[in-house]
Amino acid sequence: MNPRLDSLLPYPFERLRQLLKGAKPPPGLPHISMSIGEPRHAPPEFILEALRTALPTVGSYPSTLGIPELRAAGAGALSRRYSLPTGSLDPETMVLPVTGTREALFAFVQTVVDDRAAHPAVVMPNPFYQIYEGAALLAGAEPVFLNATADNHYLPDLNAVPDAVWKRCQLLFLCNPGNPTGAVMSVDYLRTALALADKHDFVIAADECYADLYPDDNAPPPGLLQAALAAGHSRFERCVVFHSLSKRSSVPGLRSGLVAGDPALLKAFLLYRTYHGSAMPPPTQLASVHAWNDDEHVAVNRTLYRQKFHEVGPILDDLLDVATPAGGFYYWPHVGDDERFTRELFEQQHLTLLPGSYLARDTATGNPGRGRVRISLVASVEECVVAARRIREFLLARRRSS
Repeated sequence: MNPRLDSLLPYPFERLRQLLKGAKPPPGLPHISMSIGEPRHAPPEFILEALRTALPTVGSYPSTLGIPELRAAGAGALSRRYSLPTGSLDPETMVLPVTGTREALFAFVQTVVDDRAAHPAVVMPNPFYQIYEGAALLAGAEPVFLNATADNHYLPDLNAVPDAVWKRCQLLFLCNPGNPTGAVMSVDYLRTALALADKHDFVIAADECYADLYPDDNAPPPGLLQAALAAGHSRFERCVVFHSLSKRSSVPGLRSGLVAGDPALLKAFLLYRTYHGSAMPPPTQLASVHAWNDDEHVAVNRTLYRQKFHEVGPILDDLLDVATPAGGFYYWPHVGDDERFTRELFEQQHLTLLPGSYLARDTATGNPGRGRVRISLVASVEECVVAARRIREFLLARRRSS
């Protein structure tokens, strides 16, 4: 067996299962899950119809590179989203389809990390999407955690990292907007990261899966490709971004995403993926073309999340710090003992959240997730309102008994 497997910690949802083991919620009260970031809006009918129409193509092996129409659609979607100059993102060399960004984030680390180097490091935010850490460990690198707290506006403090760490760094993970904090990185922040990458010779992987979910249509969060062009990286040197139809189009089961950026990095990534066997099925490719080419359904999706924050916030904001985040679909409030809060809420209200400490790691300055919970507003507007009322009832009952 690969000895590096022993370094992996239990996944957050396995830890949650163990936490809730033996808990008995009230009988007859329907369960509401707000723990996992799985969009549950109805998939757009035009994507489903495209998938049905394309089903006969399962008779052919897919290409790992993807069909030209899919790469062109992905390039077009990113160019529109980030106002990239025409032709700056070449679909032939700078875009690659992936079978969901979870798989792609993991595989990219295996491509980039050179474990022959002395103590290679992968730097990442803390809290973080757990794939970052697991991928680093299995690639033979040390995960280095940068705490994202209220004191630094929930953004990792890149300037606080010692040069000795940057010299070992081979890959920096950024998540923009952040999961679970919802924090958004400015172009200046991203350019700081790029300057460090240039100075210390490392790659930046920007997880931008929540990039289409934000409260103000006139102020979309900026992205790494924008910052790269502003910094003079005309070929997106050292930069790769990850995007997903799961969040953008509410089709998490389609397992369709894309990576874009530095053509030299994507060439190596394509080689890895060709051997890894990660080609997207032909029907998924064809349906994804339609999804990337359409922005109207994305705006509708965004409006639904905006409505949920608008209706849920007033139910809870006098009891919890539930300000609407700058991006994404999570609340990240303080609750005290996050494990106790989660279990008691489940027992009393049959509602599942995720303890914040499960999404972060202990560091010399503490675990930035401890004492918080992640609340996923992924269900329908109506169900989110019901859930908020249950959380309010639970909080008021706690207050009365204290």
